[in-house]
Amino acid sequence: MSTLFLVGAGPGDPELITLKAIRVLAEADVILYDALANTALLDYAGKAVVKQFVGKRFGCHSLSQEEINLLILEYGRQYQRVVRLKGGDPFVFGRACEEILAARAGGMEVEMIPGLTSAITVPALAGIPVTCRGVNESFWVLTGTTKTNELSRDIYLAAQSTATVIILMAMSKLETITDIFRQQGKSETPAAIIQNGTLPNEKIITGKVKDICFRAQHAELTNPAIIIIGEVVDWQAGAFRKELGRVVNTTV
Repeated sequence: MSTLFLVGAGPGDPELITLKAIRVLAEADVILYDALANTALLDYAGKAVVKQFVGKRFGCHSLSQEEINLLILEYGRQYQRVVRLKGGDPFVFGRACEEILAARAGGMEVEMIPGLTSAITVPALAGIPVTCRGVNESFWVLTGTTKTNELSRDIYLAAQSTATVIILMAMSKLETITDIFRQQGKSETPAAIIQNGTLPNEKIITGKVKDICFRAQHAELTNPAIIIIGEVVDWQAGAFRKELGRVVNTTV
């Protein structure tokens, strides 16, 4: 019986991948990789006889999800170890559930190897923590675009909260998103956008909800990018460092 390995490639930097993922790549017979998976990771594929790009980005689809599912089954009939290499973590808006169902329906075993999700690691490496004691108590991770290409309704709920809001795959809806937050009285809330996070060509802009759209246009930011809205964004600018130092010194 063949096995489908769902492997998280991490946020972009090829060093941000797990040791287990490296081992699975080295043992793979087939690797089907996404647009957001760094191709440098294919260097770990020692014996893979098939390396096929099946990437999807907004407005540009190499293969549909249904075609990818069929490919998994086709290769599963020919080879023992089929790796599906996905950017970030397969279970954070990575359509992993659809591929698991297809593989199991076709009689394949499935093994999951999680990856570092860009929703947390990209802000962190840019100096923005998704949580900070005394600033926020939770964070939301949302997709900007649903299966029907509409704006997620959860964004309206997130805009009403005090949580850090991290929105993936949403640059095409940035203006609408900021309008929603402004309607909730969040015009002055800090915001940031990070394009190509963790990579050498990374771009970071910060501002507030009221002007982040203009700043993004001026900087010519495009996908792939992450939108972060919340008071923690000010951490990057050092706004909380003095206060944190006071708390730490008091504790010590």
